[in-house]
Amino acid sequence: MEFVHISAVTLAVREMDRSVDFYQRIGLELAGGGPTAAFTSFRIGKEEFLNLMAAPDSVNWWGRIIVRVQGVDALFQDLKQKGLHPEPPRDGEWGERYFHIEDPDHHELSFAEPLT
Repeated sequence: MEFVHISAVTLAVREMDRSVDFYQRIGLELAGGGPTAAFTSFRIGKEEFLNLMAAPDSVNWWGRIIVRVQGVDALFQDLKQKGLHPEPPRDGEWGERYFHIEDPDHHELSFAEPLT
């Protein structure tokens, strides 16, 4: 058996409308659900999804998503121009340039690209 890739990640969110707005602002494509749904999916790549599950009473449910991108610095600038607050990009000793941003429920998104 061989693991190929993660097809979906599901995060619990307190306010679906606020979270849908955030993920659309960072540029993800809505695949199903939406601001008033109990379950929402965003397409990432061809076969991968980020899912949001309404859980208004969740207190300490935390997650991290790492997304491989091309043009990490340009994405950082784009998110700042949209009024979001990502951490500044930096080079990791493991060979990636990356930055983090938190969504409204404090799930951490890490955007990274290989250093060349």
